[in-house]
Amino acid sequence: MAYPDTTSELLPTEAALPPQPLTWATYRRYWYLFALGLLVALTGAWLYLRYTVPQYSINMTILIKDKKDEPQQQRNERFNNLNEENASKNIDNEILLLKSNSLMQRVFANLDMQAAYYIKGRVGKQELYGENLPCRLLISRLDSSAYNKQVLLQVIDATHFTLGEANKPVQTYAFGQLLHTPYGEFTVVSKPANLAAFRQHPLLIRFQDRRQLAGSYAKKLGVSTINKQASLLTLNVTDAVPERGEAVLNKLVEVYNQEAVEDKNQLANNTIRFIDDRLKYLESDLTSVEKNVEKYSRENNVVNITSQVQQSLQEASGYNKQLSDFNIQLDVLSSIEQYINQPTEPNQLIPGTLSVQDPTLSGLITKFNELQLERERMLRTVQADNPLVLTMTDQLTNLRGSILENLRTLKNNLVITRRGLQAKSGQFGSRLQQMPTIERGLQEISRQQDLKKDLYLYLLQKREEAALALAGAVSNARIIDAAEAGESPVSPQKTAVVFIALMLGLGLPFAFVYVKNMFNDKVQSLQEVAWATGVPVLGELAHNRTRETIVISPNTRSPLAEMVRLLRTNYQLATSGTANQVMLVTSSRSGDGKTFVSLNLAASLLLAGKKVIIVNLDLRKPGSLSEAGELSGPGLSEYVTNEAVRVNDLVQPSTTVEGLYVVGSGELPANPAELLLSPRVGQLLNVLKESFDHIILDSAPIGQVADAYSVAPYVDATLYVVRYNVTQKAQLQFINKLRTEHTFNQLMVVLNDARPNNLSAYGYGQGYGYPEANKSKKSKKLV
Repeated sequence: MAYPDTTSELLPTEAALPPQPLTWATYRRYWYLFALGLLVALTGAWLYLRYTVPQYSINMTILIKDKKDEPQQQRNERFNNLNEENASKNIDNEILLLKSNSLMQRVFANLDMQAAYYIKGRVGKQELYGENLPCRLLISRLDSSAYNKQVLLQVIDATHFTLGEANKPVQTYAFGQLLHTPYGEFTVVSKPANLAAFRQHPLLIRFQDRRQLAGSYAKKLGVSTINKQASLLTLNVTDAVPERGEAVLNKLVEVYNQEAVEDKNQLANNTIRFIDDRLKYLESDLTSVEKNVEKYSRENNVVNITSQVQQSLQEASGYNKQLSDFNIQLDVLSSIEQYINQPTEPNQLIPGTLSVQDPTLSGLITKFNELQLERERMLRTVQADNPLVLTMTDQLTNLRGSILENLRTLKNNLVITRRGLQAKSGQFGSRLQQMPTIERGLQEISRQQDLKKDLYLYLLQKREEAALALAGAVSNARIIDAAEAGESPVSPQKTAVVFIALMLGLGLPFAFVYVKNMFNDKVQSLQEVAWATGVPVLGELAHNRTRETIVISPNTRSPLAEMVRLLRTNYQLATSGTANQVMLVTSSRSGDGKTFVSLNLAASLLLAGKKVIIVNLDLRKPGSLSEAGELSGPGLSEYVTNEAVRVNDLVQPSTTVEGLYVVGSGELPANPAELLLSPRVGQLLNVLKESFDHIILDSAPIGQVADAYSVAPYVDATLYVVRYNVTQKAQLQFINKLRTEHTFNQLMVVLNDARPNNLSAYGYGQGYGYPEANKSKKSKKLV
């Protein structure tokens, strides 16, 4: 048998490792990150909602009185489309006009909004407007230097107040007094009903530029149509003060109507003059076209060619539908006949999903399938030559013949009927061929007539509309729903903010864990081993918090000791309790805990009343079993090279674990791998099997050297030790390779040195156990 002897052949590359999906257990180990993330995110969301100024949506619905709202006469399709297009363009123009900056400037010229009023809070400030104000400014003149300037107004009593500016002394004034300042002139008037509530709270006043206000509101004003078929417009603006937003929208529609009335008077006069000129020309053209229509209809003997054509098309369509139905039925019958005539399986079931309209044929098929199913059920219990089976076979043959005969009869009848329908359908084809020529000529003349007529009626209607507009100009828009603010603010949205906070609070820790695990090349969980190897996991051993090598004794009830007992139980179940088991303990590299697992598993087996011996097969490290006690005399290397050395010379009792026997590795040889190929190794194991129930071979790391391959033929079970946070994920593929190649018998994995964030969600690793009887840190000896 040839064994690999290079590390590059033993250790796979990380690219060979299959992708490992992150499981719930992986994220649960970092629960504190998710808890912290949620706490920070929800706290930030609460602060944001607490101190962000809420914004309210104010909506208003108006009706634009345009062409689409007036009654219209019937027009052909071409004129209807043209009218809708023009109306749509008019609506778009009105939307742009409503959103124009110039119109908004006229709005603020009629509103008293050159001063904004705020009341200071502990963190922010709250804006006041309208009826809630204790006083307001009547501005007579305001210079540009006043824009964004802030003054502080403090109410003293019902008749006096103080006014202060930055870096200037506070002065006292009386309500109603005209104040002259370098930046303007204004008068402060009070609302006596509101003064008492504001004597303890100063009022902050900030002067604003009307043009900037108009520009800002024009940008955030939303105007949209409810649907394309109506001229209803929805006006929307978002404002921190609902009353102010309502006032702006109401004034906007009022100013818009004023401008529309002015434009209509000028437009109506020009429209009437143009329409009168066009009507004189159309009257003569319409009379001439109507005479041509009358003459063409008389010459071709046509009354209503459209209804004649439609009747012919309907009859032809009926025959075509019947032909299509007969063709479908013929295809279905042909498919059934072809399926029955298949030579491979004469008694196969006939598909019942095909649409068969003939009840006789459908009944034969159903009976055939039922009889076939009954025959198949009987064949499960009797032989094919049974008389009942033979009788059913004959009945199936007769039914198949009846079905085929019925199919042929139905197909012949359908073919005859289809020919008759094809002949009738052809008659209507010749009749329809004569219609297009007559219809085209009539349509050419009628098109001119309809065009002139629609245009004439359209101009008459528009002339009346223009005359009505002159008689009494009305507003261009009618308010359907007055401006009204919503009860709840649209920003910030509590649900959305909390949802985003939850997503950030959970998403950022999730991303951190995902990236952390993506760049971590060490084994972290049992699921990773199971995913990458497919090898049974015998058990997990928690991290040894003490310095003791032997963690199990009769009185030990620590979680780690219970996990060792669980490991022993799983091992006995996996090996079915076979005596004289030769167990190989190996790993990917040195330091994974092979000796720790070997010694504690041996100690656990001793507690179960087994005779156990450990053989140190790591010839490259003679002192690897020093935890079992000091060894003297010859070892395995001397036994293999010197035939004078006997087995009894090798076996020595452990000085730390009572009842345990040990075979040392001996002196360090020059060729450990070749030395283990000696037949004397097998002779040694055969001799030990006669005296011990379990032989544990503590071998060199199989992921680094090939020594363990030499004893593979003698091994009954193999324990591959994987150490958390030490063994690389890429090395798990090597375990999978050993499994698929069946190099070692009964390959199993033992997970070592599990920290709380590595342990699986069940078992003794979560702290289950009994109180330890002896907490002494001295080495425990088995009794």
